[in-house]
Amino acid sequence: MKQFSVKIEVKLKPVVLDPQGKAVLNALSGLGFNGVSDARVGKIVELTMEGESAEEVSRKADEMCRKLLSNPVIEDSSVEVVEK
Repeated sequence: MKQFSVKIEVKLKPVVLDPQGKAVLNALSGLGFNGVSDARVGKIVELTMEGESAEEVSRKADEMCRKLLSNPVIEDSSVEVVEK
């Protein structure tokens, strides 16, 4: 078995309102950081996984996203796999 670093990025779909992003945008403006026109907040999950291949690990990580790590109705996820 090989070890892989897995980085999963979860973001709200573009059509979904992001109240946390709006709060960040307003706070940045209030702190004098001008020129920022939009902010969206997501999450990153980093895992170390074992598997036979990067493809196998990527499939498992996609399944994890569908079952636990993201809400596919309102969120998009992407998976990046790198062998250690």
